[in-house]
Amino acid sequence: MAESTSLRSARLSLGERAQYWIAFSTRRTLSYLLLAFFATFTAFPFFWMVVTSFKSGNAIFELPPNFIPDRLFQPDMFDTYVEVLTQHNFVRYTINSFFISTMTGIGQIITATMAGYAFARLQFRGKNVLFALLLFTAFFPVEVTIIPEFILGARVFDPLMEPFGGWMNTFLPLIVPSFMVGSFGTFLMREFFSTIPTELDEAAIIDGATATRIFLSIYLPLSRPAMTTLFLLAFINNWNELLRPVLYIRSRELQTVTMGLTTFQGEFEAEWNLLLTGSIIAIAPLLLVYIAMQRYIVEGITTTGIKG
Repeated sequence: MAESTSLRSARLSLGERAQYWIAFSTRRTLSYLLLAFFATFTAFPFFWMVVTSFKSGNAIFELPPNFIPDRLFQPDMFDTYVEVLTQHNFVRYTINSFFISTMTGIGQIITATMAGYAFARLQFRGKNVLFALLLFTAFFPVEVTIIPEFILGARVFDPLMEPFGGWMNTFLPLIVPSFMVGSFGTFLMREFFSTIPTELDEAAIIDGATATRIFLSIYLPLSRPAMTTLFLLAFINNWNELLRPVLYIRSRELQTVTMGLTTFQGEFEAEWNLLLTGSIIAIAPLLLVYIAMQRYIVEGITTTGIKG
């Protein structure tokens, strides 16, 4: 009978044990040092952004750089934040961006989930061809399609929506396209649904369930982690969107956070303390949303479609 691992390790000599633990500790230490280096390299720009937001205009360009802000624990420490939030209307911009990003995330969940289920589980003629064509659209950058989309909106949708406030200079052109079937979201949901065992479908069919019933009662509850991941990706993508808001939004009250940040940078100079402060305010909601959904995102990466 073969000796167990614990028994063999117990018979190792003291020198061999010492060599093993030295090698193990060395590898772990080097791994942690490498991870710490990359973490510092990644986090340093955010750290510098926070430090600079508490500096006065002249202190930003001091050489050598000072990592302790000159306004730290001073009466005017938060003056820059107050100015950005009040005088530059960033509260309104943040609300607008949050509403647009939330609606676009919901739109992607609705359409991509249904399309992903159809491509993963339903059988119909031309399914593979349609899926290939859908994936092919991912190769076209938004800069290629934005001009035809803008002309279509200005000449067709704007007159049609005139009784309801129009199409241009509204949130509609920023939200409605996300309710169309997206290539990435459909691919993500299709791959997730493909991991769910077909035995669940067969058992439901024996019980007399239709395809719609199977989708609503089985696939949707199981796909919560994948839908959360898709929502977060769509939320971040639309939160950082600048091209569409610049083309469609003219009213200052409808501007987004990304449009607000452009007001701090002119042709020849930039208000760096205000720009970095506005960037922190723009990043904060993304961090809060990610922290709130982190558990589901990790579950979506590790899950195989079977719940214990």
